[in-house]
Amino acid sequence: MTSRYIAIDWGSTNLRAWLYQGEQCLESRQSEAGVTRLNGKSPEAVLAEVTQNWRDGATPVVMAGMVGSNVGWKVAPYLPVPAHFSAIGEQLTSVGDNVWIIPGLCVSRDDNHNVMRGEETQLLGARTISPSSVYVMPGTHCKWVQADAQQIHDFRTVMTGELHHLLLKHSLVGAGLPEPATSPEAFAAGLERGIASPAVLPQLFEVRASHVLGTLPREQVSEFLSGLLIGAEVATLSEQFAGQQSITLVAGSSLTSRYRQAFHAIGRDVAAVEGDTAFQAGIRSIAHAVAN
Repeated sequence: MTSRYIAIDWGSTNLRAWLYQGEQCLESRQSEAGVTRLNGKSPEAVLAEVTQNWRDGATPVVMAGMVGSNVGWKVAPYLPVPAHFSAIGEQLTSVGDNVWIIPGLCVSRDDNHNVMRGEETQLLGARTISPSSVYVMPGTHCKWVQADAQQIHDFRTVMTGELHHLLLKHSLVGAGLPEPATSPEAFAAGLERGIASPAVLPQLFEVRASHVLGTLPREQVSEFLSGLLIGAEVATLSEQFAGQQSITLVAGSSLTSRYRQAFHAIGRDVAAVEGDTAFQAGIRSIAHAVAN
Protein backbone atom coordinates (compact mmCIF):
# COMPACT_ATOMS: atom_id res chain seq x y z
CA MET A 1 0.00 0.00 0.00
CA THR A 2 1.30 3.48 -0.91
CA SER A 3 2.52 5.41 2.11
CA ARG A 4 0.79 8.33 3.74
CA TYR A 5 2.53 11.68 4.07
CA ILE A 6 1.69 15.25 5.06
CA ALA A 7 2.54 18.33 3.01
CA ILE A 8 2.54 21.77 4.63
CA ASP A 9 2.79 25.32 3.27
CA TRP A 10 3.76 27.34 6.35
CA GLY A 11 4.06 31.04 5.67
CA SER A 12 4.35 34.18 7.76
CA THR A 13 0.64 34.63 8.42
CA ASN A 14 -1.02 31.28 7.76
CA LEU A 15 -0.52 27.56 7.43
CA ARG A 16 -2.08 25.06 5.05
CA ALA A 17 -1.76 21.29 5.42
CA TRP A 18 -2.70 18.35 3.21
CA LEU A 19 -2.85 14.66 4.11
CA TYR A 20 -1.99 12.42 1.16
CA GLN A 21 -2.19 8.74 0.40
CA GLY A 22 0.06 8.44 -2.61
CA GLU A 23 -1.27 11.00 -5.11
CA GLN A 24 -4.70 11.25 -3.44
CA CYS A 25 -5.48 14.09 -1.04
CA LEU A 26 -7.49 12.63 1.82
CA GLU A 27 -8.04 15.85 3.77
CA SER A 28 -6.82 19.45 4.00
CA ARG A 29 -6.72 21.95 6.87
CA GLN A 30 -5.89 25.61 7.36
CA SER A 31 -4.67 27.67 10.30
CA GLU A 32 -3.88 31.34 10.92
CA ALA A 33 -0.85 30.27 12.98
CA GLY A 34 1.78 31.54 10.55
CA VAL A 35 5.34 31.67 11.87
CA THR A 36 4.88 35.32 12.91
CA ARG A 37 1.52 34.58 14.59
CA LEU A 38 2.22 31.65 16.90
CA ASN A 39 0.83 33.56 19.92
CA GLY A 40 3.28 31.99 22.34
CA LYS A 41 2.88 28.43 21.07
CA SER A 42 5.85 26.43 19.89
CA PRO A 43 6.00 25.30 16.25
CA GLU A 44 5.85 21.71 17.52
CA ALA A 45 2.57 22.42 19.30
CA VAL A 46 1.04 24.11 16.26
CA LEU A 47 2.08 21.22 14.02
CA ALA A 48 0.57 18.73 16.46
CA GLU A 49 -2.72 20.65 16.48
CA VAL A 50 -3.03 21.03 12.74
CA THR A 51 -2.15 17.36 12.07
CA GLN A 52 -4.20 15.90 14.91
CA ASN A 53 -5.34 12.33 14.12
CA TRP A 54 -3.37 12.41 10.88
CA ARG A 55 -0.09 10.86 11.84
CA ASP A 56 1.85 8.46 13.93
CA GLY A 57 5.61 8.61 14.30
CA ALA A 58 6.13 6.96 10.92
CA THR A 59 4.12 9.50 8.88
CA PRO A 60 6.55 11.93 7.25
CA VAL A 61 5.81 15.66 7.24
CA VAL A 62 7.41 17.89 4.60
CA MET A 63 7.10 21.65 5.01
CA ALA A 64 7.95 24.63 2.79
CA GLY A 65 7.85 28.39 3.18
CA MET A 66 8.82 30.83 5.91
CA VAL A 67 8.85 27.99 8.46
CA GLY A 68 12.44 27.50 7.26
CA SER A 69 13.45 31.17 7.56
CA ASN A 70 15.27 32.99 10.35
CA VAL A 71 11.86 33.86 11.87
CA GLY A 72 10.55 30.30 11.53
CA TRP A 73 11.04 26.96 13.25
CA LYS A 74 14.62 26.36 12.12
CA VAL A 75 16.72 27.84 9.32
CA ALA A 76 16.74 25.57 6.28
CA PRO A 77 19.81 26.79 4.36
CA TYR A 78 19.50 28.41 0.96
CA LEU A 79 20.88 26.37 -1.92
CA PRO A 80 22.99 28.52 -4.26
CA VAL A 81 22.00 28.52 -7.93
CA PRO A 82 22.68 27.10 -10.38
CA ALA A 83 21.04 24.20 -8.59
CA HIS A 84 19.57 20.95 -9.87
CA PHE A 85 15.85 20.57 -9.23
CA SER A 86 16.63 17.20 -7.64
CA ALA A 87 18.88 18.87 -5.04
CA ILE A 88 15.89 20.60 -3.44
CA GLY A 89 14.45 17.30 -2.24
CA GLU A 90 17.85 15.88 -1.32
CA GLN A 91 18.88 18.58 1.15
CA LEU A 92 16.01 18.74 3.63
CA THR A 93 16.42 20.09 7.18
CA SER A 94 15.18 17.85 9.99
CA VAL A 95 13.23 19.46 12.85
CA GLY A 96 11.90 16.29 14.47
CA ASP A 97 11.12 12.65 13.95
CA ASN A 98 10.18 12.40 10.25
CA VAL A 99 9.53 16.17 10.05
CA TRP A 100 11.44 18.05 7.36
CA ILE A 101 11.78 21.58 5.92
CA ILE A 102 12.56 22.22 2.24
CA PRO A 103 15.51 24.57 1.56
CA GLY A 104 15.22 27.92 -0.17
CA LEU A 105 17.32 29.13 -3.09
CA CYS A 106 19.76 32.04 -3.34
CA VAL A 107 21.87 34.01 -5.77
CA SER A 108 24.93 35.92 -4.56
CA ARG A 109 26.89 37.71 -7.27
CA ASP A 110 28.10 41.26 -7.70
CA ASP A 111 25.23 41.93 -10.12
CA ASN A 112 22.49 40.01 -8.30
CA HIS A 113 21.74 39.18 -4.67
CA ASN A 114 18.48 37.29 -4.25
CA VAL A 115 16.69 34.74 -2.09
CA MET A 116 13.47 32.76 -2.38
CA ARG A 117 11.65 30.53 0.07
CA GLY A 118 8.45 28.71 -0.88
CA GLU A 119 8.62 29.49 -4.59
CA GLU A 120 11.23 26.75 -5.12
CA THR A 121 8.52 24.22 -4.26
CA GLN A 122 6.16 25.79 -6.81
CA LEU A 123 8.97 25.57 -9.36
CA LEU A 124 9.30 21.84 -8.79
CA GLY A 125 5.64 21.39 -9.63
CA ALA A 126 5.49 23.91 -12.47
CA ARG A 127 8.36 22.34 -14.38
CA THR A 128 6.50 19.00 -14.51
CA ILE A 129 3.18 20.60 -15.48
CA SER A 130 4.41 23.27 -17.90
CA PRO A 131 8.15 23.06 -18.67
CA SER A 132 9.60 26.45 -19.63
CA SER A 133 12.83 28.38 -19.82
CA VAL A 134 11.41 31.24 -17.71
CA TYR A 135 8.91 31.02 -14.84
CA VAL A 136 7.25 34.25 -13.74
CA MET A 137 5.75 33.98 -10.26
CA PRO A 138 3.66 37.10 -9.46
CA GLY A 139 2.84 38.09 -5.91
CA THR A 140 3.95 40.53 -3.25
CA HIS A 141 7.51 39.89 -4.47
CA CYS A 142 7.40 38.59 -8.04
CA LYS A 143 10.08 36.07 -8.99
CA TRP A 144 11.50 35.71 -12.51
CA VAL A 145 13.34 32.39 -12.77
CA GLN A 146 15.55 31.12 -15.58
CA ALA A 147 15.74 27.33 -15.78
CA ASP A 148 16.05 24.33 -18.05
CA ALA A 149 14.74 20.81 -17.63
CA GLN A 150 17.39 19.95 -15.04
CA GLN A 151 18.59 23.12 -13.32
CA ILE A 152 17.55 26.50 -11.97
CA HIS A 153 20.13 28.92 -13.34
CA ASP A 154 19.21 32.38 -12.07
CA PHE A 155 16.36 34.47 -10.69
CA ARG A 156 15.36 38.04 -9.95
CA THR A 157 12.80 39.52 -7.56
CA VAL A 158 10.57 42.53 -8.24
CA MET A 159 8.63 44.09 -5.33
CA THR A 160 5.68 45.02 -7.55
CA GLY A 161 2.88 43.86 -5.25
CA GLU A 162 4.41 45.37 -2.13
CA LEU A 163 5.17 48.65 -3.89
CA HIS A 164 1.55 48.90 -5.06
CA HIS A 165 0.36 48.38 -1.48
CA LEU A 166 2.84 50.85 0.04
CA LEU A 167 2.09 53.59 -2.46
CA LEU A 168 -1.66 53.29 -1.93
CA LYS A 169 -1.63 52.87 1.86
CA HIS A 170 1.45 54.75 3.06
CA SER A 171 2.27 57.49 0.54
CA LEU A 172 0.84 60.69 -0.83
CA VAL A 173 -0.16 58.85 -4.01
CA GLY A 174 -2.98 57.08 -2.19
CA ALA A 175 -3.80 59.65 0.49
CA GLY A 176 -7.54 60.28 0.88
CA LEU A 177 -8.68 57.98 -1.89
CA PRO A 178 -12.04 56.21 -1.78
CA GLU A 179 -12.46 52.45 -2.03
CA PRO A 180 -11.02 51.31 -5.37
CA ALA A 181 -13.30 50.25 -8.20
CA THR A 182 -12.52 47.57 -10.75
CA SER A 183 -11.62 49.24 -14.03
CA PRO A 184 -10.13 47.24 -16.91
CA GLU A 185 -9.79 50.51 -18.81
CA ALA A 186 -7.70 52.17 -16.10
CA PHE A 187 -5.53 49.06 -15.75
CA ALA A 188 -4.97 48.94 -19.52
CA ALA A 189 -4.07 52.64 -19.59
CA GLY A 190 -1.54 52.16 -16.79
CA LEU A 191 -0.16 49.06 -18.50
CA GLU A 192 0.39 50.96 -21.73
CA ARG A 193 2.20 53.74 -19.87
CA GLY A 194 4.39 51.34 -17.87
CA ILE A 195 5.44 49.36 -20.95
CA ALA A 196 6.19 52.51 -22.95
CA SER A 197 8.16 54.15 -20.11
CA PRO A 198 9.35 51.46 -17.70
CA ALA A 199 11.50 53.91 -15.70
CA VAL A 200 8.49 54.65 -13.50
CA LEU A 201 10.03 56.73 -10.70
CA PRO A 202 9.24 60.07 -12.39
CA GLN A 203 5.71 58.88 -13.15
CA LEU A 204 4.61 57.93 -9.64
CA PHE A 205 3.82 61.45 -8.51
CA GLU A 206 1.98 61.99 -11.78
CA VAL A 207 -0.52 59.34 -10.61
CA ARG A 208 -1.42 61.61 -7.71
CA ALA A 209 -1.41 64.73 -9.86
CA SER A 210 -3.72 63.05 -12.37
CA HIS A 211 -6.46 62.42 -9.82
CA VAL A 212 -5.94 65.81 -8.13
CA LEU A 213 -6.42 67.51 -11.50
CA GLY A 214 -9.41 65.32 -12.36
CA THR A 215 -7.96 63.46 -15.36
CA LEU A 216 -7.97 60.12 -13.51
CA PRO A 217 -11.05 59.20 -11.44
CA ARG A 218 -9.99 58.77 -7.82
CA GLU A 219 -11.57 55.32 -7.50
CA GLN A 220 -9.50 54.14 -10.51
CA VAL A 221 -6.08 55.08 -9.12
CA SER A 222 -5.40 51.58 -7.77
CA GLU A 223 -6.10 49.95 -11.13
CA PHE A 224 -4.04 52.48 -13.07
CA LEU A 225 -1.13 52.11 -10.64
CA SER A 226 -1.33 48.31 -10.87
CA GLY A 227 -1.09 48.50 -14.64
CA LEU A 228 1.76 51.00 -14.49
CA LEU A 229 3.86 48.85 -12.15
CA ILE A 230 3.15 45.51 -13.86
CA GLY A 231 3.81 47.03 -17.27
CA ALA A 232 7.13 48.45 -16.11
CA GLU A 233 8.10 45.13 -14.53
CA VAL A 234 7.27 43.05 -17.59
CA ALA A 235 8.98 45.47 -19.98
CA THR A 236 12.14 45.65 -17.85
CA LEU A 237 12.52 41.98 -16.93
CA SER A 238 11.56 40.73 -20.39
CA GLU A 239 14.51 42.72 -21.68
CA GLN A 240 16.82 41.10 -19.11
CA PHE A 241 15.51 37.63 -19.95
CA ALA A 242 15.45 38.26 -23.70
CA GLY A 243 16.10 35.26 -25.88
CA GLN A 244 14.32 32.73 -23.66
CA GLN A 245 12.02 30.50 -25.64
CA SER A 246 9.06 29.92 -23.34
CA ILE A 247 7.41 31.56 -20.32
CA THR A 248 5.08 30.05 -17.74
CA LEU A 249 3.14 32.14 -15.24
CA VAL A 250 2.72 30.56 -11.80
CA ALA A 251 0.02 32.42 -9.89
CA GLY A 252 -3.63 32.67 -8.95
CA SER A 253 -6.20 33.50 -11.59
CA SER A 254 -6.41 37.26 -10.92
CA LEU A 255 -2.69 37.94 -11.17
CA THR A 256 -2.33 35.51 -14.07
CA SER A 257 -4.90 37.54 -16.01
CA ARG A 258 -3.07 40.82 -15.38
CA TYR A 259 0.37 39.47 -16.26
CA ARG A 260 -0.93 37.62 -19.31
CA GLN A 261 -2.37 40.92 -20.55
CA ALA A 262 1.01 42.58 -20.02
CA PHE A 263 2.88 39.88 -21.93
CA HIS A 264 0.39 39.99 -24.77
CA ALA A 265 0.95 43.75 -24.97
CA ILE A 266 4.65 43.15 -25.71
CA GLY A 267 3.84 40.37 -28.16
CA ARG A 268 4.62 37.34 -25.98
CA ASP A 269 2.37 34.32 -25.44
CA VAL A 270 2.63 32.64 -22.07
CA ALA A 271 1.48 29.40 -20.48
CA ALA A 272 -0.01 29.43 -16.97
CA VAL A 273 -0.15 27.12 -13.96
CA GLU A 274 -2.28 27.76 -10.89
CA GLY A 275 0.07 28.56 -8.00
CA ASP A 276 -1.60 26.16 -5.55
CA THR A 277 -1.55 23.36 -8.11
CA ALA A 278 2.17 23.90 -8.72
CA PHE A 279 2.95 24.02 -5.00
CA GLN A 280 1.09 20.82 -4.19
CA ALA A 281 2.65 18.98 -7.13
CA GLY A 282 6.10 20.13 -6.03
CA ILE A 283 5.80 19.28 -2.36
CA ARG A 284 4.12 15.95 -3.18
CA SER A 285 7.11 14.98 -5.31
CA ILE A 286 9.42 15.49 -2.31
CA ALA A 287 7.11 14.07 0.37
CA HIS A 288 6.26 11.03 -1.71
CA ALA A 289 9.98 10.27 -2.16
CA VAL A 290 10.58 10.68 1.59
CA ALA A 291 7.63 8.41 2.39
CA ASN A 292 8.92 5.67 0.14
